[in-house]
Amino acid sequence: MTTNHLPISIPDILHGTTVEWERLEFKQGWNPEAVLHTICAFANDFHNLGGGYIVVGVEEKNGRPILPPTGLDANTVDAIQKELLNLGHSAIQPQYHPRTVPYDIDGKTILVIWVPGGETRPYKAKISLSEQKTADWAYYIRKQSSTVRAKGTDEQELIGLTATLPFDDRFNQQASVDDLSPRLIEGFLKEVGSELADDVSEEPLEAIGRQMNVISGPTEMSFPKNVGLLFFNDAPEQFFPATQIDVVWFPDGAGGDQFEEKEFKGPLGRMTREALDYIRRNYLKETVVKHNDRAEAERYWNFPYAAIEEALVNAVYHRSYEIREPVEVRITRKELVILSFPGPDRSIKMADLQAGKAVSRRYRNRRIGEFLKELELTEGRSTGIPKMLRKMAENGSPVPQFETDDDRTHYLVRLPVHERSDWHLEEGALPVSGQVSGQVSGQVDSWILSVLNECLKKPLKSSEVQKLTGIKHRETFQRNYLDQLLNEELLERTEPDKPRSPTQKYRLTAKGRKLLETL
Repeated sequence: MTTNHLPISIPDILHGTTVEWERLEFKQGWNPEAVLHTICAFANDFHNLGGGYIVVGVEEKNGRPILPPTGLDANTVDAIQKELLNLGHSAIQPQYHPRTVPYDIDGKTILVIWVPGGETRPYKAKISLSEQKTADWAYYIRKQSSTVRAKGTDEQELIGLTATLPFDDRFNQQASVDDLSPRLIEGFLKEVGSELADDVSEEPLEAIGRQMNVISGPTEMSFPKNVGLLFFNDAPEQFFPATQIDVVWFPDGAGGDQFEEKEFKGPLGRMTREALDYIRRNYLKETVVKHNDRAEAERYWNFPYAAIEEALVNAVYHRSYEIREPVEVRITRKELVILSFPGPDRSIKMADLQAGKAVSRRYRNRRIGEFLKELELTEGRSTGIPKMLRKMAENGSPVPQFETDDDRTHYLVRLPVHERSDWHLEEGALPVSGQVSGQVSGQVDSWILSVLNECLKKPLKSSEVQKLTGIKHRETFQRNYLDQLLNEELLERTEPDKPRSPTQKYRLTAKGRKLLETL
């Protein structure tokens, strides 16, 4: 029998690092009626955020948990789970059963209740569990961090969502459970710190997939969900054509005859990271301006990486996978443009979009966002545009532009180049910010300078070098950052005959010292 784990780190839930606070509710003690109403609200998933989590045994203040937890009597947890099972049968319509996991933290037992958005909404629950008041039922929804009864236009809108399950949360009858890769699933679970990773090699794939909510349907006819195929299949484009990111470079401008194009395909998390890393290595350049009247140099990027990351991840998150058009990144010396299809929800006013104040009432893909947040590729609800504005301003760049048309057929984010960047003044050749040989001051990436300067003081472990680059993904760091420094002969191993030695460190070479002396 499969161990009952969640596909997310429970400590991360308690600290709100991968789940927005509005998708969390903390209960100091067991209150079946209040928990029932919150289960109903999360199952209705009014804003397509992906449901939520209820943590019983943790006191809260202003919506935040108070740790260490108060905990539950371990002897009552089994009775609570049985009561939840009964409530799912008799106190909510249609029937709904969340997933529950007891967890020990700081010597206390808590109960985590995972409530994914339901497949047969709208759900309604008994208003009261009192024996004298069992006739009345009501719909419940989440408003910010509170569970409220849906009334008036909210109730009408919720009822209107009947049978409108988001595309990414639907099961795919053209695929089979075997199309999901245990290797990719295990890698994801390990990365997000889920204890469920330990079960992948020992338990049936279907059991793991159901615990992750990426497999659905009756036991005798199970199917993978679209979100499972998008994240845990090596070639999701075979099920969803044009699931790819195209990065196109126009050395002579968008109207020129020459261009270079590179396609990125594969599971959404890997595809997005590889495209971002490619852009970072090949098209981002920091300009350093030294001043005679002060020691501090002025630094700015042609395009700030954080703004590009937010724009591209948002495009992957919010595009439609039913439309056969890729996400496209177009780069010239004047701007970086990210185009995706279709446009934003019609509830967003054009003026708010252009002013950078757009807030979507309902998300197109609730599960894709959930996985991207767990991979730390996106932060949370409605943070994309404000973060882009902030990062462009911090870099001294012009204000980004957000565009669509009246029919909302597309969405375009335009990031203008920094007006004082050397990069946009150089015509013709492909930028070489990722190559360091023969470069001069102002053309060496800041992460390279950080690594070389630290290695000048003492040899560093691989983990210490990785921390300086700011790259979280181990394979990306090894392939595109550490190997680059070794191939350029700027660093060398302290134990060259033992590349996998646990005591291996990296030190500055004579070539690396010479480069630093020229800067």
